Amino acid sequence: MGNIKVQQFMTVDGVVDAPVWTVAYPWTDAMLAGVGAITASCSDILLGRSTYEMFAPAWSTRTAEDDPGAPFFNDTIKHVVTSRGADDLTWGPSRALEYSASAVQQLKDDAEGDVYVSGSVQLVQALLADRLVDELHLLTYPLALGEGLRLFADGTRLELALLSGTTYENGVAHLVYGPA
Repeated sequence: MGNIKVQQFMTVDGVVDAPVWTVAYPWTDAMLAGVGAITASCSDILLGRSTYEMFAPAWSTRTAEDDPGAPFFNDTIKHVVTSRGADDLTWGPSRALEYSASAVQQLKDDAEGDVYVSGSVQLVQALLADRLVDELHLLTYPLALGEGLRLFADGTRLELALLSGTTYENGVAHLVYGPA
């Protein structure tokens, strides 16, 4: 049985929308190691359809020489939450998954390792609401945008427990939360 590990790039005001703003904060060796530690135990990736469609062209042409994360993203089985079927899921090993709390719980139960989730805000919101997230990794950037898609919509109440926190030399904080 695996844990679901969600990783999000977030501004201090909670924006997670298309994180092009992360470019102003170059990755450090410690950040690479921190994200690598998240994926190291993962045998499966769970993505929403839109994130899959954004990730596929970005990752499918990368090699380990380009980015140390490329083998993980390209070779790991991707479970894509979609109602459109699997006919066009051509990036690496991929399969369609219709979302339900029981289907995701079955994925957790069947996984040989942990299950990694990145982006996929609507999916992550559903996973949080269904109490299926075991670790919520927020890479929080020292930037407020004032507008944009937020992980926690107005009216969301969710109690979490802080498991750990690390601050990187570029000002990014890696906060890890679990269920309270």
